[in-house]
Amino acid sequence: MNVRGLVHLLIVYIVWGSTYLGIRLAVRDGSGFPPFVMAGTRIFIASGILFAWGALTKKNLRPTRNDLQMAAASGVLLWLGGNGLVSWAEKRAESAHAALVVSSLPLWTTTLESFLDRRPPTWRLVVALAIGMAGVTVLNYPMLQHGSRSDIIAVLALLLAVVSWGIGSVMQKRRPITLSGEVNSAYQLLFGSFFLMAASLVIGEPRPHPTPEAWMAWAYLVIFGSVIAFTSFVKALQLLPVHVVATYAYVNPVIALLLGWLILGERITSWTIAGSILVLLGVAGVFHEQRQRAAVTAKKVAVK
Repeated sequence: MNVRGLVHLLIVYIVWGSTYLGIRLAVRDGSGFPPFVMAGTRIFIASGILFAWGALTKKNLRPTRNDLQMAAASGVLLWLGGNGLVSWAEKRAESAHAALVVSSLPLWTTTLESFLDRRPPTWRLVVALAIGMAGVTVLNYPMLQHGSRSDIIAVLALLLAVVSWGIGSVMQKRRPITLSGEVNSAYQLLFGSFFLMAASLVIGEPRPHPTPEAWMAWAYLVIFGSVIAFTSFVKALQLLPVHVVATYAYVNPVIALLLGWLILGERITSWTIAGSILVLLGVAGVFHEQRQRAAVTAKKVAVK
């Protein structure tokens, strides 16, 4: 196993697990940061840092048409639809809740890939998906049953964010780019910042007046969440098998759950525990099925 790839994956484990806390601190009521402005400015600064780093290290900065198309699509799907909606939802939703819903991502990407490949799922995959989706339902049941209209909209935004990020992830996997990990990230973040700021203008977000705490959270998200962790994610995908990189889905919610409890006093209820277990069991089943399919495919290729 590639050691550099494992180091990048460890960064993704730790940092992305903590970004849900950072987002919550930056956008919760009283923070002074509108969510789309916070997300857009955060990744715009991060893209500038990555472009500067790419220039200093003499990386190729000239994208192909396919690279630009992918960056623009990622800006919409990963950053506006994915990160932007998570940031917006965390004005209401707790950081741990957001992380646990997002951890269901492999369930959505696997469903989408089966549809695109016109490959009927095995009974094991169907069971895994059903368990995982049951977990998502359990996690969201208290907010859907007893929450206000704003709470319900936040839940729907989180679910839409996961679907959007899943589509973007599948698209990136199927259309490889020619740029380095840093420069690829820079273009994706740049396009994403444009779309997020445009969304902010469309919905009429107020001017930001961040508190010192919100500024600190924003700075952490710029350096660690956007520059370091996202670049590590892109590089891990280049250096490691996809099913290994996808294990961050197990680790991120655990870290987010612990940090939300320790720092913000977010409650860990029986619904949280039950939903978490079901989601992670479903994700584990999906990964197991993917590994078995990959092994069968490799065996067939070896025989030929």
